[in-house]
Amino acid sequence: MKRAPFVFAGLFVCALAFAAASSFAQSNTFVPSDPNPALLPVGDLKVPPGFEISLVTSRVPYAREMAIGDSGTIFVGSRASGTVYAVRDENGDGIGERVIPLLTGLHAPNGVAFRAGALYVAEISRVTRYDRIESHLETPPAPVVVRDDFPKDEWHGWKFIAFGPDDMLYVPVGAPCNSCAKKDPRFASILRMKPDGSALEVFAHGVRNTVGFDWDPADGVLWFTDNGRDELGDDLPPDELNRAPKAGMHFGFPYCHGGDVADPQLGRGRPCSDFTPPAR
Repeated sequence: MKRAPFVFAGLFVCALAFAAASSFAQSNTFVPSDPNPALLPVGDLKVPPGFEISLVTSRVPYAREMAIGDSGTIFVGSRASGTVYAVRDENGDGIGERVIPLLTGLHAPNGVAFRAGALYVAEISRVTRYDRIESHLETPPAPVVVRDDFPKDEWHGWKFIAFGPDDMLYVPVGAPCNSCAKKDPRFASILRMKPDGSALEVFAHGVRNTVGFDWDPADGVLWFTDNGRDELGDDLPPDELNRAPKAGMHFGFPYCHGGDVADPQLGRGRPCSDFTPPAR
């Protein structure tokens, strides 16, 4: 069965099944003004047999998360530039010839998701929706505020968002620190809510800073990354790939990192065995 192309990392498109990997999107050092495959390390990227990878565009600076619309528009959140871009392949050759700065002046619009013809955009403290967006790429509609009461903290406040198989929008709130325990249960968690912003709840606890997640198409289980704390050395703690088959699980932060590394300040009295270890 042929898979649909999966948009990956801001500069490349790849038919990958799992969307959590985001390392290319974190490289913000080279943004040419025009696509030039000879200048980009496409040939250095390795994919499993049966998969292909190729350049779509290099004209989107600081690309982070992406979502594909019903008509093939690639929506790209650009946290550093405060812009959401729309990329169109007008002639079907796999190259995004048309690049539109769709929404500008936003507050770290890292996260984008697409549902029922609408584009959802996550900024630091709010999620907004743009209805029938693919029919209004040149003149986007006014945003509909889905929810605007998320914490305003900048540290790990930018968001990766996605709709799950339960039709709930999953929205993380990172820890506003390197390692700390906050009373507000929304911090260091993955939240979920209905598409209209209602029924907000914590799905997963103890998540310092997830930069990507997706659901296994076979069983609907959520898999997500988590970036570990700093200042414990070059190799500790390891970052995590976690599996969450149900709501309410706790994955350790800030008490335990990487499954077996107790936090030197906060880990006393909270053994790693109290928490769900990473899958990888």
